Amino acid sequence: MPFEDELGQALHRTGETLRPTDRPALVEGGLTRGRRRLARRRGAAVTGSVLALAVVGVTGAYTGGAFDGGGKDGAVEIASPSDPAGKDKKDGSAGAVTEERMLGTLKSLLPEGRIRQENGRGLEAGPGGRSMPPYASVVFDDGRGAAAVVLSLNTVVPDSEEAEEWVTCPSKALVPHDNCTSETLADGSKYMLFQGYVYPDKRVATKNWRATLVTPAGVLFDVTEYNAPGEKGTAVSRPNPPLTPSQMKALVTAGAWKPIAEDYAKTAAEPAGKPAGQGGGTSADAAHKTLASLLPEGMKVTDKGGDSGYGFVVVDDGKGKSFIQVNVQSGMSDVPGHWTGSVTTEPDGTRVMEEQQTDPDQKGGAGTVGWTVDTVRADGFRVVVMAFNAPGQGQDASRPEPALTMAQLRKLALDKSWLTYK
Repeated sequence: MPFEDELGQALHRTGETLRPTDRPALVEGGLTRGRRRLARRRGAAVTGSVLALAVVGVTGAYTGGAFDGGGKDGAVEIASPSDPAGKDKKDGSAGAVTEERMLGTLKSLLPEGRIRQENGRGLEAGPGGRSMPPYASVVFDDGRGAAAVVLSLNTVVPDSEEAEEWVTCPSKALVPHDNCTSETLADGSKYMLFQGYVYPDKRVATKNWRATLVTPAGVLFDVTEYNAPGEKGTAVSRPNPPLTPSQMKALVTAGAWKPIAEDYAKTAAEPAGKPAGQGGGTSADAAHKTLASLLPEGMKVTDKGGDSGYGFVVVDDGKGKSFIQVNVQSGMSDVPGHWTGSVTTEPDGTRVMEEQQTDPDQKGGAGTVGWTVDTVRADGFRVVVMAFNAPGQGQDASRPEPALTMAQLRKLALDKSWLTYK
């Protein structure tokens, strides 16, 4: 299974089966879900994102030695393309989405420079006969430092909520980044450019820039580039990735991909679905709307979002921004056995744990504290609420304490409004 497949599934399971032997597990669950819009594919590829959290490509571009010395080595000079579409025809594989066709097209669209390593895959059958999406990856050097560039193909259901989420920018409260823009192009394609980091807390300066395009026919193009020869395990080689935002857009929208997209759409087996963390159950809208409705008066909501069984808001009461998140889960009767904080029992049998921690997400945000109220009812239904004194996870404190007191968090977590989510 490709690395990002494993990552996306593992992070998704964090929110599904959370057993909090430590508070950071809840934080990672939130990050996983918030990272959904970085296009980690559920059950097949990543955020996810989330939330790791490495922001990696959609398919198995990092397996098989793509960036760890296992690819095809040897520097190859390439010139600035004058006829990318024509160069694509050189491999003679029109009609079949092959590794050679993917790599040939990607290389033809890069600026002048050297290809130091390359790897790829055409559309082929994987385990159980399931089609494996094609990709092309290279280590490219324009004279300013070697950098990894990856392009992958997939499909989504056209005009669906899932398709929209692939090209919707994530909240900075969950995924710190420098910039993100999205737009609808003249032909109806949806496009997003994300400029962030492999590690969103920026402790490691490896930048991750990605351009994602969803065509009206539902073909998903995803291009990722780094300012290093690999996503992980290699030193930063340059200040920024080699392709500028405009070059990334030109690459992913190039006409040379059109015949490949048409051929791929004819043979691709199944859509990618939602990015990781977008399962059924409690809707994202309902979760964060319920959370917002239970806030005390005077709280201005500046950001909000969520995923299945998860919601968050960023509030400002005039004393600084505060990040608040909630997880709603069933079948969690064993959770109280792992609690480490102060535990009490309500008259109806609901057990409640309260805990206050410093550096609650272990992401290095300066001066951060996190306050948690975890509740499990007699039937195993769980609501856990966590509030930070920072505007987002992994960010520096913006106020001395969270915007909600422990008493307010307890009241919020025990509110009967959550029982409609059973």
